[in-house]
Amino acid sequence: MEIQVKLFANFRDGRWKNKNLSFNNTVDIRYILEKLEIDEKDLGIALINGAYSEVNCELKDNDVLALFPPIGGG
Repeated sequence: MEIQVKLFANFRDGRWKNKNLSFNNTVDIRYILEKLEIDEKDLGIALINGAYSEVNCELKDNDVLALFPPIGGG
């Protein structure tokens, strides 16, 4: 199974912007966060194919996962 993962803002620091990751088994967003060493509490929004998703959502082959930290401003 191949998933395209897109990282935004500070999630890119020391990582990459866009990468295809391969897995032998079904994975969820929480698993991807663990592999990337991103603490779940630091996640603002996760999108699968452009749709808001919870961390327990399972990914399917060829899904696009976008991970954003919390966005602030004022």
